[in-house]
Amino acid sequence: MSLRVKKTLLFILLTFFVDWTLVFLYITLGGKVDSLGIVLLASLYMFVPMVVTIIVQKSIFKQPLAGPMGISFKFNPWFFVAWFLPPIIAFAVMAVSLLMPGITFSPDMSGFIDQMAASLTPDQVAQVKEQLASMPVHPIWLVLVLALISGTTINAILGFGEELGWRGFLQKELSIMGFWKSSALIGFIWGVWHAPLILLGLNYPQNPQLGVLLMIVWTMLMAPLFSYIRLKSRSVIAASIFHGTINAVPGLAVILISGGNELTVGLTGLAGGIVFALADILLFIYDRFVTREKVGTILRQMSTEP
Repeated sequence: MSLRVKKTLLFILLTFFVDWTLVFLYITLGGKVDSLGIVLLASLYMFVPMVVTIIVQKSIFKQPLAGPMGISFKFNPWFFVAWFLPPIIAFAVMAVSLLMPGITFSPDMSGFIDQMAASLTPDQVAQVKEQLASMPVHPIWLVLVLALISGTTINAILGFGEELGWRGFLQKELSIMGFWKSSALIGFIWGVWHAPLILLGLNYPQNPQLGVLLMIVWTMLMAPLFSYIRLKSRSVIAASIFHGTINAVPGLAVILISGGNELTVGLTGLAGGIVFALADILLFIYDRFVTREKVGTILRQMSTEP
């Protein structure tokens, strides 16, 4: 068994064992999905790939961390791509959603308010409507600004917890597979890793079992974009910003529409899957016919580095 295979299997086994054990303990101790506890659990869950990467890379195999994992704050234009592409994706998802039967444009946010009404009293709903009406600008612009701010701050920090594992460690160890194969495998591992949280009710609370499969498909479709940004930027930090901002923009995709459900609209619904699939096609065209620096060249260089 090669060193790469040993490291990869050890990383996967440790990451899954620790995170899935955390979820088991949370359930055993009576943790609820609709509580602060699930937020803390999800945050802790995201940092485990980072901790396991450090343990495997530094403590067990005694190899350098920063260079091979792409821990670099050296700024380049791909950092801007990582920051501004997620809102573009979210608006594209909204546009695709509007092409679906039963989905209508709702600039007054009536559809969004109707969803909130399920968990609010009539008085609270009326208060929300009043607050929205009194805003000097449309709330969508506030959501956009907050998403961009959180995407490069707290969300990026949480995203780094994952990205040091997925686009740092695994990207390095699987580099010999080539771009599309390694992206697909990383995306599959990433999606399966989410399974316990999805079964708890995150992302697809009405369809948790089906949600596990959908999450795997979703992460496999997203993975090439994450990997491309990490490789072209030479930085897992850029991938962390992309991750953090993606996690901050789901509201942009649904705030102005009415109708649909978690399986059809939104970033993690059918509309999101369509947009990410189209983005992958554009990514292939861009790398094949537009850019001079092919991502395959970067991966070959990465695979030969210690």
